[in-house]
Amino acid sequence: MIGFLVASTLAIRFLHLAGKPFWFDECFSVEVARIGMGSFLRLLWWREANMALYYLLLRIWLHFGQSEFFIRSLSVLIAACTLPSIYWLARLLYDRRVAFIAAALFAFNAYSVRYAQEARSYALFLLLTTISSGFLVAFVREPRRRHAWGYAIASVLAVYAHFYALLLLAAHWLALRALSRGEEVGPSVRRQMRRARIGIGVSVLPLLVFVAKTGAGPIKWISRPGLRDVLGFYEHLAGSISWLLTLIVALACIAAILPVWQRLRARGQNWETWRVQFLLLWLFFPVALTVTLSFARPVFLGRYMIFCLPALLILAAAGLAELRPWWLMGTALVGILLLSLQGTVYVYGHDFDNERDASGTASNFILDHAEAGDAVLFHIAATRIAYEFFRSARAGTNTASPNYTGGLGPEIIFPHHGAGLDYRDFTGKPTAEWVREQGASHRRLWVMLMNNGPEGNPDPTTVMLVRALPESFPRMESWQFTKVEVRLYSK
Repeated sequence: MIGFLVASTLAIRFLHLAGKPFWFDECFSVEVARIGMGSFLRLLWWREANMALYYLLLRIWLHFGQSEFFIRSLSVLIAACTLPSIYWLARLLYDRRVAFIAAALFAFNAYSVRYAQEARSYALFLLLTTISSGFLVAFVREPRRRHAWGYAIASVLAVYAHFYALLLLAAHWLALRALSRGEEVGPSVRRQMRRARIGIGVSVLPLLVFVAKTGAGPIKWISRPGLRDVLGFYEHLAGSISWLLTLIVALACIAAILPVWQRLRARGQNWETWRVQFLLLWLFFPVALTVTLSFARPVFLGRYMIFCLPALLILAAAGLAELRPWWLMGTALVGILLLSLQGTVYVYGHDFDNERDASGTASNFILDHAEAGDAVLFHIAATRIAYEFFRSARAGTNTASPNYTGGLGPEIIFPHHGAGLDYRDFTGKPTAEWVREQGASHRRLWVMLMNNGPEGNPDPTTVMLVRALPESFPRMESWQFTKVEVRLYSK
């Protein structure tokens, strides 16, 4: 049966895999992964250490294919590996019945489908956090050195897949503290786990230095969450596009909690109470912490919390397994899977939690309408990344490569440090003096604007361009795409 569920996971996620256009974040992944090795290493340390493990895997994967379907298929294969990991973890916590139900819920979960069909690190992040949690539970049940080593290695890899894995490790620490108050954990067990934590800390130290060095700069665009954002996250996590599925999953979770509720309130500690406490900490603590921190600096983002999904599915599976007689449990499970499929069909053509930009349409518009002698400027350097991806697709080669010498499209004047992408091309903004100097060199100048502030309140770079460019280019036309604006300045 697990083989059937793995096959279903693959089929559901491969279906319509290339149905939605690549958006900026996916283009960013690809261009980071295929720049020159020297620039790749500098970029990881200087700006993009988060998701470093995924970029490295994608760099290898791109040697075998460059189509959008093939690029995204890496995430699909990783998601297929997550299903047996969830089954293993749920069986460690409960039994085979709960494990099968949890695996079935994952196979059809629309939130997993959403991020398994994207060329980003979220599927890898989910897999590694699931394995990390599995080794932790295995260690609690049977304190062997190999389980401690497995936990340490999986945890380190999870952090390098996405540094928000540190939130899960904090939840693990709280769960172990709760367990250590009981009689089941002896000094030798605590000593082994302490060594594992030290090993994790030493191994992720470079990433912690990176975070300290860059601060919140890479995520400063995140907005402060409200109650609706948090509730919306849990609704999406359930794979729901309607209140009915969310309600059923919530009731299933409550059914798993009720049998041990009195002991949880009394802080009694045994295996039955600890496993529920472990899942609740995993499901709610990371969200609660990031929402609390967001009062000072917004850090909560739904897709960064995707690692909470296994906890929700296992808890819901445990609640469904409590239903008697068996046909009632079967009916409830089939109902959830059918509602989940409704959510999956929805995500084939839409996104749950954000609207993807039209950077591809905007880039192709420039390439279609450019004339000889035109130049193009990207108001924020990183905007060039998406343009390079779509320009490469049209050229049939990697235009970001340092060896690229073709001339497809307008001349790129900012950011520009060579024929192909350089790590320095991923950041920076043009100055007013530099913009004025370009007026004498070109007859027409394309400008691509992204993430330049809300309508009516543009960012300082946009304001500068609006003031400086008309001095050399009196005529301006503009075209609006989703989250992207293209302007053509001419003399």
